Amino acid sequence: MKVRVYVSLKPGVLDPQGRAVHHALEGLGFTGVEDVRVGRLIELDIAEGTDDAALDEMCRKLLANMVIENYRIEKLETA
Repeated sequence: MKVRVYVSLKPGVLDPQGRAVHHALEGLGFTGVEDVRVGRLIELDIAEGTDDAALDEMCRKLLANMVIENYRIEKLETA
């Protein structure tokens, strides 16, 4: 089974990378972008029997820094 984990900074946490991207977009002449937040996408190929608790533990222990980040798990349908 394929799983995607989206990791993003919690609201209120300074995002220097997002700020740099925002500044670069302005420098390239793009207008209308009010804020940029940069996150990560992690794709996992896991065994069918892997339960939600195990996925949650993976995120909490390694994939996301729970002090400053949130995460969201998305299971993908495989054909």
